[in-house]
Amino acid sequence: MSTPTTRVSPAPVGARTRQLRRRAQLLAAASVSYNLIEAAVAVTAGVIAGSVALVGFGLDSVVEVSSGLIILWQFRHALPESRERIALRLIAVSFLALAAYVGVESVRSLLGDAEPDSSPVGIGLAVASLAVMPFLSFAQRRTGRALGSGAVVADGTQTLLCTYLSGVLLLGLVLNATLGWSWADPLAGLVIAAVALKEGVAAWRGEGCCAPVPAAAPHDGRGCGDGCTCPCCAGQA
Repeated sequence: MSTPTTRVSPAPVGARTRQLRRRAQLLAAASVSYNLIEAAVAVTAGVIAGSVALVGFGLDSVVEVSSGLIILWQFRHALPESRERIALRLIAVSFLALAAYVGVESVRSLLGDAEPDSSPVGIGLAVASLAVMPFLSFAQRRTGRALGSGAVVADGTQTLLCTYLSGVLLLGLVLNATLGWSWADPLAGLVIAAVALKEGVAAWRGEGCCAPVPAAAPHDGRGCGDGCTCPCCAGQA
């Protein structure tokens, strides 16, 4: 008489985890929607004004759109953790591509004779992003920490980067418009490129957050192992 085989089912996902996954998707969708508009306005205004910083800012918005779509793709899977590393690598590549393009164009602008025109539309866009992005970034990073998801934290970091870049962009555009400092625009572009490079390398290395640990392993309630000191967990005890 054969012994009946017992099939082991995957552990059920708790209500809290399901809620966090839905929140991550909703925040990603909100980010994609806003950044599509931001990218269209920034690139169009940047081309009209000849502003490499404004075009670079618009392309950063495109990167944020791709980042949000990657998060949506990841969490469409029944086990989103299985797509974590791929999601992080895709986000990293988008960061690095942005850094390369904006860096090259900024250097070309600094060495060339072309002077960007003032852009009231670009200034208004930068102010709007400074008002919106900090709240969205906070919600994304908080959700990512709760899930123990480096990809969601990286997506929130991209949004936070957009906040910083909005400030840099605003400063460059205002200096160009009020004082005629045309070099301030490509200099702002170089800052954008440098920050994008840093974040791209961090995402590639998976430094945005600890990888989730098995449920049986000691952890701190955020999916990170005991003693973790990564940015995801620092100051969150």
